[in-house]
Amino acid sequence: MPERGDPRGRRIRLGAPSRRLRTLLLTLAILVVLGVAWVLFANFWTDWLWFKSVGYGDVWQRKLWTRLGLFLVFGLLMAASVALNVYFAYRLRPAFRGMSAEQQSLDRYRSAIAPFRAWILAGLSIVVGVIAGTSAAGHWGTWLQFVNGVKFGVKDPQFHKDVSFFAFDLPFYRFVLDFAFIAVVVGLVLAVLTHYLYGGLRIQSPGARATPAAQAHLSLLLGLFVLLKAIAYWLDRYALAVHSGDFKEASQFTGLRYTDANAVLPAKTILFIVALICAVLFFVNVFRRTWSLPVIGFGLMVLSALLIGGLYPFIVERFQVKPNQQAKEAKYIEYNIKATRDAYGIADVQAEGYQGATDLKPGLKDEAASAASIRLLDPNIVGPTFQQLQQLRQYYQFNSTLDVDRYQVGNQTKDTVIALRELNPDGGQTRNWVNDHTKYTHGYGVVAAEGTQIGPEGKPLFMDKDITPNGSGVIGNYEPRIYFGEKTTEYSIVGASQGTAPTEIDFPTANDAAGQQTYTYTGAGGVPIGSTFNKLLYATKFGEGNILLSDSINSKSKILYNRTPKERVEAVAPWLTIDGDAYPAVVDGRIQWIVDAYTTTNGYPYSTRTTLGEATSDALVRQNQGRSTLGNTGQVNYIRNSVKATVDAYSGKVTLYQWDEQDPVLKTWMKAFPGTVEKKSKISPGLMEHLRYPQDLFKVQRDLLTRYHVTDPKTFFNGSDFWKVPKDPSGGRQASGDQPPYYLSMEMPPAQGQPEENGQAFRLVTSFVPKERQNMASFMAVNAQPGPDYGKFRLLTLPSTTAINGPELMQNAFTSEPAVGQVLNILQQGGSQVVYGNLLSLPVGGGILYVEPVYVRANATNSYPLMKKVLASYGNKIAFEDTLDQALTKVFDVNTPPASGGTTPGGATPGQTTPPATPGTTTPPATGQPTNPTVKQALDDATKALADANEALKAGDFTKYGEAQKRLTDAINKAVAAEQAAGTGGGGGTTPAPGQSQQPALPPATGGATPKP
Repeated sequence: MPERGDPRGRRIRLGAPSRRLRTLLLTLAILVVLGVAWVLFANFWTDWLWFKSVGYGDVWQRKLWTRLGLFLVFGLLMAASVALNVYFAYRLRPAFRGMSAEQQSLDRYRSAIAPFRAWILAGLSIVVGVIAGTSAAGHWGTWLQFVNGVKFGVKDPQFHKDVSFFAFDLPFYRFVLDFAFIAVVVGLVLAVLTHYLYGGLRIQSPGARATPAAQAHLSLLLGLFVLLKAIAYWLDRYALAVHSGDFKEASQFTGLRYTDANAVLPAKTILFIVALICAVLFFVNVFRRTWSLPVIGFGLMVLSALLIGGLYPFIVERFQVKPNQQAKEAKYIEYNIKATRDAYGIADVQAEGYQGATDLKPGLKDEAASAASIRLLDPNIVGPTFQQLQQLRQYYQFNSTLDVDRYQVGNQTKDTVIALRELNPDGGQTRNWVNDHTKYTHGYGVVAAEGTQIGPEGKPLFMDKDITPNGSGVIGNYEPRIYFGEKTTEYSIVGASQGTAPTEIDFPTANDAAGQQTYTYTGAGGVPIGSTFNKLLYATKFGEGNILLSDSINSKSKILYNRTPKERVEAVAPWLTIDGDAYPAVVDGRIQWIVDAYTTTNGYPYSTRTTLGEATSDALVRQNQGRSTLGNTGQVNYIRNSVKATVDAYSGKVTLYQWDEQDPVLKTWMKAFPGTVEKKSKISPGLMEHLRYPQDLFKVQRDLLTRYHVTDPKTFFNGSDFWKVPKDPSGGRQASGDQPPYYLSMEMPPAQGQPEENGQAFRLVTSFVPKERQNMASFMAVNAQPGPDYGKFRLLTLPSTTAINGPELMQNAFTSEPAVGQVLNILQQGGSQVVYGNLLSLPVGGGILYVEPVYVRANATNSYPLMKKVLASYGNKIAFEDTLDQALTKVFDVNTPPASGGTTPGGATPGQTTPPATPGTTTPPATGQPTNPTVKQALDDATKALADANEALKAGDFTKYGEAQKRLTDAINKAVAAEQAAGTGGGGGTTPAPGQSQQPALPPATGGATPKP
């Protein structure tokens, strides 16, 4: 190293870092390593503390030890494969190497590696082993299912093996085989490199290209590779039963087809035998040391794969199957239909013929009123209405999409729209760490409204509303504080020593100067955070130094996190697929979040695969950006709603209940994680009243039933009777996806030869239209309330020649009706928005009754939808009235002719269909300017009243707003009455004000649009 002198005579060595710099760099490196290690430890240990706090520490430990075991076993096996192959390749190096130019060049590398040879080998083995072990640890679920698998009791039709072999055993065999392939390939590559480096293999040197020792070593590895390929061929035979491929109209057809059973399957067997022979030839080459036979054998295997595995199935498919495909594939289509219906729980769904009547007859109105509790309050629309009328403080909020449940009020069970007043961290209060995490910690109270009744001015008719201390209300007394909810995503630090003044904001009140009560959390939930060590752990986990420094944290403090119901259930049961929409219920004095959870597999032979994310997506999911979508977006071909879970909104306690007691997948996981799932008998009667059939499962099943309602193989092959789910006709959701299913209490028509049902039952319903048309094809409902008939499907199919409109055509018919269009034009004056509620399709009197609530939302800040009108249609008649009772009276009046002069809804003649409206739009009403001067004056008055109402709402003058709404109502009724007097017909009459309750004597609901404080 060159040196030079400095002015003071010292000699300085250039390029060498000083001792101080080396020490500094080493210290920094150690600190970085320690910092990373501490972060990893903090996340690891806080996970353990959280699982222990919710009572599922055994789940965390069992999963941890399983992952660790797989990591060590497979990591060591891979490391051993690398180390042994490199070691033996080095030990088998030739003692003498010719001094060729090639070897002289390699000598330099051998000399450079020699001092570090052991370290390089150890490092390489460790790195490869860690990578392999980490990958293997991710297959903990595959291993647990393999060792704990429970028999299905069902055998596949081809191999006659229990379904558990395909669901639990085959995936593990394939994992082990893939691992072995990688180990052999990596070992082979490293052995070749080592032999070449040390002269066992020669490319340019004269003489033999490989030493006998290298030849023996590589022959052994190649023999192992070919042996593994033989095993792969054998397992491929069984994989045919669960492989997917497009099949005509039925995408993702799963299972063997004619060519698979008669060409591919025999070919795989032959290739298995050929590969075994080839492997033996390679093993023999270890001793004979000649490449001729192994090379011939390998060539034969490749040729067999091309001819037997590729060409022969192609010939069978092209010349035997294609000319007679329907006959050849019939048996395998039948296998697929049966397996799919079994795997998705729809085996008992049988289509029933339904009349599809359009004629009116006496008594239909009474039949409609008793057949269904027709829900006018749309939970997908009235979220903003709940927000404005019941938010009460800016730090509260409701979900944009509310939930439907049923509650016993007096002696009557009522369909109820329910929501929780959850915490809103962005509500307008001062944002800082203290407020966000120690003051504003919880929501407060339940808000519930009747689903079938509308209050004055079109507002919800609330059953439980406002702040009720200690949660006293119509639906029961309960603990009202909500520490765990769908909107609660931030961590909170709660709790204090006895005698310490409460600091958490509880609920607003007018009885004290502060205007709000305070509270201290006393629940069992949360992780203790009082110790310095735990503070340091969580300060690291959340990257927040205030946790370590804050004086508000004391010895009794707890930290609450992972607070949404979905993430809590996902964490304690990682083997379940969680429903995207938890819903709240008041159960036994507590607010409980109810979460549906599913067991799935993609290894059910012959069952068609489906992508859960796509099957559960509809217009509402897209509007809410995936709120109701299943967490598992992968492909499955078996699903069961096997677990009902609850999350206590106050304590965060998670409880899992076994719902499907026959599901072998759940039994397998219960063996793997004993004690995590309670027996079904542990479900309390109070909780049982609020359990329901889950929407996501229903959407998966209806997606399959668009095709698999067809059970005849020939018809299925033709695809001529396939259906589709209609697009959502509601302009409020922009018709961007399928129409969502909906809950309501209803009585289904009696099945042929069966007695009538005994009253209404809570059901989940949907409709279907033909694949290429828009008229109604069928109506489907499933019994959604626990009991003997829970999960029982009824599928009513209409005649293929029916002229009954489907939902999209019906929406088009509504908006095309001239009398309807005139009123809609008035309601939309001044920039107000007409919002269509859920279009309900109901089987009544052998036909289909459509009912749709119509809401109006003013074009102003903090405005909210109010229900103003009800659309109804049956047969050829349309009604557009202020109340449901009036709409049913009009539409079932046998003495009143159809509004459109005897045509079918929308103006189509019988037997024809009207083209659907463009998604997201409504058809402009064919109204023109009114000629009746009374009507014209009334419309002008209505326009003026609507403009005054919007201005009053913008100004916050709710007295003037109410007066303008009354003038608007009077003007609309005057216009409609004048038209009827002139003989124009149409939808309205001189009726009570829009939105007036069907029971005018009821007390008014909370009035006005409440401004934010």
